[in-house]
Amino acid sequence: MTNQNVVVSDAKGLAIAVAVANQSLFSSAPGGCITISRNKLQRLETGGGGARISAWVDSMRASSPPRTTKSITSSNLISQDEEKSSWTLRHPSALSMFEQITNASKGKQIVMFLDYDGTLSPIVEDPDRAYMSNEMRKAVRAVARYFPTAIVSGRCRDKVYSFVRLAELYYAGSHGMDIKGPSKCSKYKNGNESVLCQPATEFLPMVDEVYKILLEKTKSIPGSRVEHNKFCISSWAALAEQVRLVINEYPKLRLTQGRKVLEIRPTIKWDKGKALEFLLESLGYANSNEVLPVYIGDDRTDEDAFKVLRERGQGFGILVSKVPKETSASYSLQEPSEARILSSPNLYLSLNDACFIN
Repeated sequence: MTNQNVVVSDAKGLAIAVAVANQSLFSSAPGGCITISRNKLQRLETGGGGARISAWVDSMRASSPPRTTKSITSSNLISQDEEKSSWTLRHPSALSMFEQITNASKGKQIVMFLDYDGTLSPIVEDPDRAYMSNEMRKAVRAVARYFPTAIVSGRCRDKVYSFVRLAELYYAGSHGMDIKGPSKCSKYKNGNESVLCQPATEFLPMVDEVYKILLEKTKSIPGSRVEHNKFCISSWAALAEQVRLVINEYPKLRLTQGRKVLEIRPTIKWDKGKALEFLLESLGYANSNEVLPVYIGDDRTDEDAFKVLRERGQGFGILVSKVPKETSASYSLQEPSEARILSSPNLYLSLNDACFIN
């Protein structure tokens, strides 16, 4: 039996995670992609509301960035190995390109942005048990001694902090809609320890209301769970139609899809890319050429940050994935253990003594 999640995110701190035992219309494929069983879909379509849920599933499928695929015909068979090799040429391993990355940082201040789930911790069935290893925590602590470092996550800020437990970091929860600076004194002269950004606070009462409604509506679904995470709400399968029906009554909230998650967010234009820009501005690097942002993430929602770096022509996005995916990241890593190696400041300092260390 497995648990799948759906998230609804808002701004001032509400994440309602709803997990349901394996009754799912959805199943997860390698690399975190979501697939839909044709048999299960047909069974749902023959029941009540079939046309509605079919249309809803189609729209969700259309909004989700696909894994990289190529047409396979009798005259053009491309093996998975060849496809991966081609993808790797476009998004080479950040470890093999490390000297190029550090050369680009010469004379610049590195700023690290790290996703949590799937980057600092492995993806697990129970989101409450997504613990980062002690080795990873030591690596992040070491990085933060040399470079301003931020955790940017879809989870609520307090939850991420309870996993990481490093007071010297910046934390951006709920996809950047809840940002707070270090609670521990920071040595970065441009940094603002008291930085606080909550651009969607007006939506909090609405998300609280949705949370209470979903609590009531999911009581009778075996294996379901609703978790108040400040900014988000999660669910799959039998819950999917319930969530859709509830959200229809709240036009200021929108339903999107992440890794094994459906997310309810405010309709404001705010995402991890906006959070990255806000944090750079807070550090005094809004229009600076003396900064090199490095963003490491694994989820579709991290693409917003990768795109910002592409558009700025500054810094590097690094995707953590074992399978080829459409991405705006410059480089790739296979798994969180590689992110731990890349996060070691000794690698940066040994290859580039000229970067700014304040």
